Amino acid sequence: MITELGHFALILAFVLAIIQTVVPLIGAQRRWPGWMALAEPAATAQFALTALAFGALVWAFVTSDFSLRVVVLNSHSAKPLLYKISGTWGNHEGSMLLWVLIVTLFGAMAAWFGGNLPPTLRARVLAVQAAIAVAFFAFILFTSNPFLRLAVPPFDGEDLNPLLQDPGLAFHPPFLYLGYVGLSMTFSFAVAALIEGRVDAAWGRWVRPWTLAAWVFLTIGIALGSWWAYYELGWGGFWFWDPVENASFMPWLLAAALLHSAIVVEKRESLKSWTILLAILAFGFSLIGTFIVRSGLLTSVHAFANDPERGVFVLAILAFFMGGALVLFTFRAGAMEAKGVFGLVSRESALLVNNLLLAVACFVVFVGTMWPLLAEMFFDRKLSVGPPFFNAAFTPFIVALGLFLPIGSAMPWKRARWGRVLRPLIPAMLLAIALFGLLFALQSGRSLLGPFGLALGAWLVMGTGIDLARRTGRGTGRWRRLARLPRAEWGKFTAHAGLGITIIGVAGLTAWSMDDIRVAQIDTPFTVGDYTLTLNGVAEVEGPNYLTSMADVTLAREGDEIARLRPEKRFYPVAQMPTTEAAIHQNLARDVYVVIGDAQGDRGWTLRTYIKPLTNWIWIGCALMALGGLLSLSDRRFRVAAGAQKQPVSPVAAE
Repeated sequence: MITELGHFALILAFVLAIIQTVVPLIGAQRRWPGWMALAEPAATAQFALTALAFGALVWAFVTSDFSLRVVVLNSHSAKPLLYKISGTWGNHEGSMLLWVLIVTLFGAMAAWFGGNLPPTLRARVLAVQAAIAVAFFAFILFTSNPFLRLAVPPFDGEDLNPLLQDPGLAFHPPFLYLGYVGLSMTFSFAVAALIEGRVDAAWGRWVRPWTLAAWVFLTIGIALGSWWAYYELGWGGFWFWDPVENASFMPWLLAAALLHSAIVVEKRESLKSWTILLAILAFGFSLIGTFIVRSGLLTSVHAFANDPERGVFVLAILAFFMGGALVLFTFRAGAMEAKGVFGLVSRESALLVNNLLLAVACFVVFVGTMWPLLAEMFFDRKLSVGPPFFNAAFTPFIVALGLFLPIGSAMPWKRARWGRVLRPLIPAMLLAIALFGLLFALQSGRSLLGPFGLALGAWLVMGTGIDLARRTGRGTGRWRRLARLPRAEWGKFTAHAGLGITIIGVAGLTAWSMDDIRVAQIDTPFTVGDYTLTLNGVAEVEGPNYLTSMADVTLAREGDEIARLRPEKRFYPVAQMPTTEAAIHQNLARDVYVVIGDAQGDRGWTLRTYIKPLTNWIWIGCALMALGGLLSLSDRRFRVAAGAQKQPVSPVAAE
């Protein structure tokens, strides 16, 4: 009964989304208040119905309702409760229902908190958001229905992919989807503004919170996925430039560019066309990511489905929304004249440079991701584009961004002088250069990557800190003024410093990591770097729904025991699949990462050991970037439509 109720609610939400797409658009065009007002209750009801459908699917997973095909394929009665719940979105059909739930959630939030938006703009934003929902409701109902029944239900299910039975992967997809789908709101605002022919400072203020929220969720989602790959897959890396990893990273880069570009629209009413284009492209790359994951066109360990028919449907959605928005942009872009005039050396120019670096970096990742497919289609050649290409092609743009970011942040609006901007930053420059020289000397002539990365990260942290301190002025009371700075300023400092700390972590791990693989004999110590490890034994243990070979490894340094590590090699009988559970001893300086392999003869086991310097700085930096976004989002000036009624509306094109 609950399943049928969920299915019926999904169909009703689909019908309601169609109505919400059509009626408010007509009302906004004809200036009919009643028709425009329909959008708000429709958005709320659409979200409630979709939440009911999603709740019904969660209930089916929790109660192990094996009459549903999707539950049979992705669950098992012996699975822990957490993974029964996460199994709801750990598959293609359920993840698409989560996707459309978040689409309707953002639409409902725009209805709830968009009271200060002009009625016509609000109606058009909600109508465009509903149109996106219509497309994905149709995709679910016609190609990926999660409520399909089986005529003869089996006694038990086939279990969830063991790699997904992990806390990190339980929360990674929801955060990632909140980011992906959050960019649909910026797309809706952009298309609504193009229909109205009006982009002004108030529009920039309205679109920024949605962009910031999407960027924060993407940051958390990407960090969780990277952290999971690091400790779960047993290879000791945090990023592999896999197509699906890239699919989430490209919208993150464009969302960061859009966030900074919207500042210029809000403060100076410049870069309007560019900001609108970024809003379209950011959501477009989210759809491209969905296409990559769902179509099976590119091989990835993260792919949800391998179904060309579904891929064609997603491609049609991508073509419709991206093509339609870009055609509309072509007709309206010429009318969006910039009002603010600024010099070559100014904060506006600095933010434009920031945008170009991020956009080109995104394009590099896109080319590297799609090139194997294009080479096979047009040149009949099978190519593989791996980490060496991305590291070589992508890194220079991030280095340039890191070098320029503290300087650009310190520039005033309209016009700046190099001397006045650079003079306060000289201490940070000197400290970064000194750090580079010291590290290069200490590492005895090894690669420049480590010293340079640490110096670049230190320059970012210190440079943004100096910029924050400058905003308190001089004289007594600086600490009080520092505490009273707007949260957006603290958010900017925290996010930029987080980027610097992440760069430090990536540089340290990449340049100075060590690894050792050997057949370890029980009770026979061996040395890796400064550490001594001893395999004490391997026990066979039974888990909730798996069997595991659990090693007991003593980690010591200079004769003193530091920790007992217990790496595992698990086997899931239902899925007939092994997994690796690394054991990691962590601190701020390094990780000692141990992985156990197969038994090798009498009393011998394959053991792989990694020493990973500064790894945890990566996750700390990501957490700080997300925290910086949340601090900025909590600033009352940047809430949705905050103060919008006080802003004059300046049309840039006749309707």
